[in-house]
Amino acid sequence: MNVYVTGIGVVSALGIGVEANLRALQTGTTGIESCETRKGSALKGRLKKSDVELKNILGLELESQVPRTALLAMLASREAWGDSVVDSMLKTGLINGTTTGGMDLSERYFASLYLEDDASQIQQLMTHDLGTVTHLVNSQFGIKEYVNTISTACSSAANAIMLGARMIQAGILDRVLVGGTDALTDFTVDGFGSLMIYDKEHCRPFDEGRVGLNLGEGAGFLLLENEKSIKVSGHKKLGLCQGWANTNDAYHQTGTSPAGDGAALAMLEALELADLRPQDIDYLNAHGTATRNNDDSELSAIDRVFEGVELDFSSTKAHTGHTLAAAGGIEAVYSILSLMHGCVFPTLNWKNKMVASERTPVVAYRKKEIQTVMSNSFGFGGNSTSLIFSKV
Repeated sequence: MNVYVTGIGVVSALGIGVEANLRALQTGTTGIESCETRKGSALKGRLKKSDVELKNILGLELESQVPRTALLAMLASREAWGDSVVDSMLKTGLINGTTTGGMDLSERYFASLYLEDDASQIQQLMTHDLGTVTHLVNSQFGIKEYVNTISTACSSAANAIMLGARMIQAGILDRVLVGGTDALTDFTVDGFGSLMIYDKEHCRPFDEGRVGLNLGEGAGFLLLENEKSIKVSGHKKLGLCQGWANTNDAYHQTGTSPAGDGAALAMLEALELADLRPQDIDYLNAHGTATRNNDDSELSAIDRVFEGVELDFSSTKAHTGHTLAAAGGIEAVYSILSLMHGCVFPTLNWKNKMVASERTPVVAYRKKEIQTVMSNSFGFGGNSTSLIFSKV
């Protein structure tokens, strides 16, 4: 059974909505800029809207206890859902990936508790768990058949997409809203800081002189449908979700194997499921975080899988920052945009070829006939996920 993409929605440092993000990608614009943190300023990919502004856009009461992670997801999922309605004829699901949940509100509560001895805002802890974010997203739609939350670090959204596609293919669901979301919080900013993998300048994916990543925030969602659902909805087919795979290289809690074993296996299994050859991939949206470990490992895996194949690949994380659980959703949207508009998006800030490989990323926006796109998302704990989208 074919699984079609019929809706896309995205929020990132590049802006709110598909059109704003597409324009920024086409013009080589970055959303990463200096932001204040608890420990000074740092380069981050933060959406330039306050929580109050986001609530106004969504029509929420300003006093409502809705974490920023949910606000971002509500915007992106609403765009992907479009004019869909809950229909008893269709088995509908929602699968959301996140790692931060309501962490931002929890941080505010503990700050008021320990700094001001004020426990009056304890209700803020009620939004801490990850599932609450998913239920807040679903408050817009009222989906009842299947609602789930996935948290597999930076592959969360990609795994949500994979699970949704599998459930449609198995005949369990007719359509499913899938994706992921994460907001910047002190917890994640300090946590990644402890690993000492930040670049004080703009990150440089796949550059020999790269130092580390820039964090970001955002949300990306797809609406997946089968033929039965499309006959009811009348939605246009934007692309085909043709292949997917999730593997684990079991190498290290916060690092990937130098040879990229998990990543290579994910790409190979996704190709096998899609019944495609490496040379059939027209564009690879790489995970490309710009850390020393990730880019070495991922490029090694790419060299193994695409041996003897000329491949256009790039990382869009120099545009958005690394959006953690949301990355796979945001970059799946970008993959669909590549199919729709016939283009390859650039890797910003790249200058020097990596010594370990002869491959170099695409560094300028390029028009190209695109039939098939692969998107990689790799997370802590060895989680490696590859998705393949094809033109209909």
